[in-house]
Amino acid sequence: MQIAVHTCRTDLAQALKTYVERRLRFSLDRFRGLVGRAIVRVSPDGPKEIRCLISIEVDSLGRIAVEESEADLFAVIDRATGKIGRLVGRELERSRDARMSRESVRRAA
Repeated sequence: MQIAVHTCRTDLAQALKTYVERRLRFSLDRFRGLVGRAIVRVSPDGPKEIRCLISIEVDSLGRIAVEESEADLFAVIDRATGKIGRLVGRELERSRDARMSRESVRRAA
């Protein structure tokens, strides 16, 4: 998995990149072979809000993205990485369920 972290107007650039990569790898580790590229953007969203946008490419699903906003920098990263991990799991399960239901209809016919 390739991870690109883009930060805008933050002084903790290297420490923040390391933290984001660690959290994202932890969240997406079970989908290791399916996730190609991940792009993370962390930027200010108003005077007291920070926005985190994560966009990933999953082999069988295409592009999946989540966006979170909060005042605490590390909390917004934690929420966004957790959300993308749950979303990928849910979408893969939906894809499997749809494939299984089509196969069962073919077998019945």
